[in-house]
Amino acid sequence: MTSLSLNQRQIIESPLDSRLFVSGMAGTGKTTAGVERIRFLLDQGVPADSILLLTPQRTLQEPYLELLESPTRMAGGEVTPATIGGLARRMCDLFWSFAAEEAGFARPEQPPIFLTLETAQYYMAHLVRPMIEEQGYFDSVTINRNRLYSQIIDNLNKAAIVGFPHTEIGARLDSAWFGDPAQRRVYADAQECATLFRQYCLDNNLLDFSLQLEIFKNILWQNPQSRSYLTQTYRHLIYDNVEEDISCAHVIVHDWLPNLDSALLIYDQAAGYRKFLGGDPDSGLGLSGDCDMVIELNESFVSSANVIQLSNALISSITKQEEIDATGTESAMEFIMTHFHPEMLDVLIANIQALIEQGTPPAEIVVLSPYLSDSLRFSIADRLEAAGIPWRSNRPSRSLRDEPASKSLLTLSALAHPHWNVRPPKFDVAHALMFTLNTDLIRAQLLTEIIYGQRDLRLSSFEEINADTQERITYALGARYTTLRNWIEEYRANGSLPLDFFLRRLFGEVVSQPEFGFHSNLDAVRIAASLIESIKKFRNAMDPIKDQSNLDLGMEYITMLQDGVIAAQYLESWRSEDKNAVLVAPAYTFLMMNRPATYQFWLDPGSDGWSQRVIQPLTHPYVLSRYWDASAGRVWLDSDEVEMEIETLTRLTGGLLARCREKIFLTLSDLGAAGFEQRGVLLRAFQKVLINQTPASE
Repeated sequence: MTSLSLNQRQIIESPLDSRLFVSGMAGTGKTTAGVERIRFLLDQGVPADSILLLTPQRTLQEPYLELLESPTRMAGGEVTPATIGGLARRMCDLFWSFAAEEAGFARPEQPPIFLTLETAQYYMAHLVRPMIEEQGYFDSVTINRNRLYSQIIDNLNKAAIVGFPHTEIGARLDSAWFGDPAQRRVYADAQECATLFRQYCLDNNLLDFSLQLEIFKNILWQNPQSRSYLTQTYRHLIYDNVEEDISCAHVIVHDWLPNLDSALLIYDQAAGYRKFLGGDPDSGLGLSGDCDMVIELNESFVSSANVIQLSNALISSITKQEEIDATGTESAMEFIMTHFHPEMLDVLIANIQALIEQGTPPAEIVVLSPYLSDSLRFSIADRLEAAGIPWRSNRPSRSLRDEPASKSLLTLSALAHPHWNVRPPKFDVAHALMFTLNTDLIRAQLLTEIIYGQRDLRLSSFEEINADTQERITYALGARYTTLRNWIEEYRANGSLPLDFFLRRLFGEVVSQPEFGFHSNLDAVRIAASLIESIKKFRNAMDPIKDQSNLDLGMEYITMLQDGVIAAQYLESWRSEDKNAVLVAPAYTFLMMNRPATYQFWLDPGSDGWSQRVIQPLTHPYVLSRYWDASAGRVWLDSDEVEMEIETLTRLTGGLLARCREKIFLTLSDLGAAGFEQRGVLLRAFQKVLINQTPASE
């Protein structure tokens, strides 16, 4: 407590009946005050189970969970960490019998089946795939199937968040379109698929996020009995990152505040990084009028004065203000320039290594790009490993099938279940053996060529290999292979288990043992945990209908992953990584981690990806927002796109610099990864800052 500012102390030690709205830029100590406020409430005897911790997504709860899971905490009840989606799910589960019939479910007497993003994509694929392959739906759209399914789901989520009927999605998108008439047919197809999916959910008691949210806000929150359950259970609210949450969450909190004993609402100025996901900073700011006191924190505990000055100058440049004061920004930025992209990555690693040799902890270094492709991630990771630098990566949209650890486990699963009729190619088996047996690719390929029969999935014994080849493979590797083979053969003989049960046994009894690949690879362990959790949720969602359709859930899960389904968010993937490692991540992922770093490396500042949004032919985050007036006949024009790009880039760069202690490194090459020159908006903005540095330096 001695290191806290007077404003922070005022927030923490405010009376137990106060409702505070705290705002400020990132790095001004707002979340620290929120954590200490919970500690203060508990020390004052407030029952822990009467405190609700609310954030827009679970990853933002990390600082609070460190306190709540600390062994030094007093024994007693538990503070409830939640998101608005989590609250909606719990309430739908608890009051299902009341809400089911009113919501229009065909079998209200049967229990609900809650869908994750992954299982929702599975059912969407089940319905939409025949329409694509047999009826020519979306024939003019050239995106991966998983992106197509997820965009239809996103449309339903936007409708639930904003509050318009899901049957109006296509009409809203169509009315704002100005361009190729063929796109209107795409919107009509998306509307038909969304309507079909919603009806299928109602017929089969399936609740995706959009249905959970609609039932919660339109039925349960409006009912005095179910509302009183929440308002009587939770008497104290800590609501962090208000600006990133959806508008209907703000409406619910607005209704709730008068019934709370105390509340602390924390708002990050100039943020709103989740606007494309439905985040609404404007409605969040409106909650300040419902609080007893508004406190603004202005002192940054993170950024140096030069970094703050750079942030102001860069934002002035992006927003095209006439006067740009770049005095003193020279020490806060440095350009790393090369001709070719691979050369740029080599210099990047050399600079990281130099910083670490000078005493900078690896955890204080982050490498950021607008998008992190598989090839870029591999190129950076390979160089970091060659230099002996610990690293970690987090890319939330990365499919589980793309992770080497999960790919290896799923290949072994196919080998252990011949009745699936899934015959992995030899390369996949070699990769699985390389990873799980902790060997190199050459020995793994040699072993695979000899022992694996793709036609009948036969795994020969190591003893059947001639002596010379055994020596080349090594007897130590042969012993590990024999352990794995014997385990699989015994499993085949004893009958199959649910896939998540199988993987738990395989992991615990074989691949996590000493000398095997998962034993000391914590990143692989994290991925294995996420994979098992994903399969478990898939099984829970499918169990009620598997007997009717005679499905093998393990094989269905493998098929789903082969479609490239986008992974749901697993808290384990954010929490169990090696903290003392260089972070390689997309810029927005780093922002949603809500943590600072001493040095930031921004890759390819000339790329348009820093400002331009991802092309989404089936949806539109701004047209499907509550600020778009669909009734006025307005269309989305290039001028709207440019205005949105400037606003997006301003928020992004301001947020990154607010989380930088000392310096950013801008790493760019004359030719980008695709071999073309890049002269994006961000690079032009930095050039203006450099021009305005010149008089001061002279």
